[in-house]
Amino acid sequence: MNYYENKENITRVQTDHYVKINNRKNLEISGVKEVDSFDNEEFLLETVMGYLIVRGQNLQLKNLDVGEGLVTIKGKIYELSYVDEQQEKAKGFFSKLFK
Repeated sequence: MNYYENKENITRVQTDHYVKINNRKNLEISGVKEVDSFDNEEFLLETVMGYLIVRGQNLQLKNLDVGEGLVTIKGKIYELSYVDEQQEKAKGFFSKLFK
């Protein structure tokens, strides 16, 4: 983790990124910048290493620590994939539109 100091305050920048899966049921992710969207089948997370899609069944957001960039997801994990920003946002929008 890096720290940058300016006149008013110290800004923390999360640079580490890891994904930890336990028994395909619990997923812990660090380096998350933003949770773009989520439902019980799909999460779209912006991480320091690019956009990450988590797909599964009965997915639930168990923990979100914005300051530390940590996210914990519970449910049955089927797929993790990193994607290009424009490619996934367009795909996600149209797939939800035509379900």
